[in-house]
Amino acid sequence: MAALAVVAVLAAIVVAVVALSRGSSIAATMRAAGCTYRDAAPYPPKDAATTGNYHNDFPRLSAKPHWSTFPPSGGGHYRLWATWGFYRRPVNPAMVVHNEEHGGVVIWWGPDVPKATVDQLESFYDQQPVGTFGTPIAGLGKKIALTAWTADPAWKGEPGLAYMNHYYGMGRIAVCPQFDQKAFAAFRNAYRGKSPQGFPIAADRPGCGPETTCR
Repeated sequence: MAALAVVAVLAAIVVAVVALSRGSSIAATMRAAGCTYRDAAPYPPKDAATTGNYHNDFPRLSAKPHWSTFPPSGGGHYRLWATWGFYRRPVNPAMVVHNEEHGGVVIWWGPDVPKATVDQLESFYDQQPVGTFGTPIAGLGKKIALTAWTADPAWKGEPGLAYMNHYYGMGRIAVCPQFDQKAFAAFRNAYRGKSPQGFPIAADRPGCGPETTCR
């Protein structure tokens, strides 16, 4: 039994080291493209001591947000997620964070980003639309951001119980002055489908949503 325990501990250490190495590599790639990058733990849910349900942070879409990054990269969100897709008009971020929880990488851009650049972003989205989401957001100006909410490698139990045990995952965010195919692809490929609740990425197809038929 002691040997098994040692093996389990070593396996956990290896997973953590691999995750740290991957994060460092993505950070370097994004910064080489002129972007800022950081990992930011989401704030715990308001009812962390009881149910650990992030939905209770947003009983209404108009509720005041409380996120650790802008644009948000995890944390409180509305009970319904947005239908997966690429949008030219803003989607409420409280719904989009729920898409992040389902393993999505989100492409955000400010209102001053040129249409030609938004066209590039949509072409990038089309390269891998499953588990990817695009929406403009007020307050980002001329910049573009990529966000994701990934699982905590330290949690080894049932993914759906992570929050109740105070494992809230990790937010990943890069804010960039322009589109960069190589850097954006590196971010997407590293973090897409890494849901902190273990949601299957197969349900993140374009057109799928809480109130739409997913084919």
